[in-house]
Amino acid sequence: MREIILEARGLHRRFTIGGGLFAKSSTIHAVNGVSLSVRRGETFAVVGESGCGKSTLARLLLRLIDASEGQVIYEGQDLTTLNAASLRALRCDLQFVFQDPFSSLNPRMSVEAIIGEPLRVHSTMTAAERRQKVADLMTRVGLRPEMADRYPHEFSGGQRQRICIARALASGPKLLVGDEPVSALDVSVQAQIVNLLEDLKRDLGLTLVIIAHDLAVIRHMSDRIAVMYLGEVVEQADTEALFTTPKHPYTQALLAAIPVPVPGQSSDRTVLGGDIPSPANPPAGCKFHTRCPYVTDLCRTTAPVLKGAGHQVACHHAEDLPRPVLPMANTGSRSPAAEKRFAMYRAATEIHNKTINKETTP
Repeated sequence: MREIILEARGLHRRFTIGGGLFAKSSTIHAVNGVSLSVRRGETFAVVGESGCGKSTLARLLLRLIDASEGQVIYEGQDLTTLNAASLRALRCDLQFVFQDPFSSLNPRMSVEAIIGEPLRVHSTMTAAERRQKVADLMTRVGLRPEMADRYPHEFSGGQRQRICIARALASGPKLLVGDEPVSALDVSVQAQIVNLLEDLKRDLGLTLVIIAHDLAVIRHMSDRIAVMYLGEVVEQADTEALFTTPKHPYTQALLAAIPVPVPGQSSDRTVLGGDIPSPANPPAGCKFHTRCPYVTDLCRTTAPVLKGAGHQVACHHAEDLPRPVLPMANTGSRSPAAEKRFAMYRAATEIHNKTINKETTP
């Protein structure tokens, strides 16, 4: 068992909205009592619907925003109690890759200045040493060093995300958090970035925390997965256990929604009714009970606790639920179609890297 590098304990984050002269304010429970642990050297994924609190959780883990309650423990230190100077010293180890590569880059700064800024802040390198380090980082992420004097608007979406990754790597981090780092990119470019992250993880010994929607990508690159619903973790398990034997009805519905790549093949889909409840007015008991096809009176009154050894689930009836036949459940690590798709993606990445010196910016 690998050691734990990052741990969240009972994390809460509440936001107050509304209010005014005649209106009452309300509180949104964006993250509600989340506990999880990330092991050194693994890729830990967090999945769920839009609005479930994934991105807020990612920011809480690196204290980009402060928690309302709870702790975040990194290598024995509680990030939530550190002062500004102590937290600043840890920023070398903890880096973030944002979802939108364009809005996370300063349009007034050149690529050399963007990638070199962490070196200027956290190191004692000379200007010449920083320029060489920036060139090395650009080469590592698949960009030509002579592009260093260009600005973000002169690059494509995939190239901008590579710039963001190079900036995150500049300080030599141990932990990298990616908030849907490929969701804004075309599918072929997504594959290149995913393969780049995997290569960097292997070569640099990184620990990755990935927030994502694409379950096929998550299965391809993650070791363990946490599933969030309305601010809470409802299931957490090793990747293969989650994909082959999902225990929570919400997880089953997410996996059943994966498109079947084989014509004529179908799966037993769990169709959810209704909409996600408002986080400003969550339902009593299990928060999923308003959409769950297996709801009972117990679910409506008592909130389940996340429990289990290894494979954890927050459901009163997890052991009694039927196990649907899922499109990716009985095909080993990936379906043949997925294997073929990712082989094509890897080939595209290799072609990209071999022809990088001939690449032109759109």
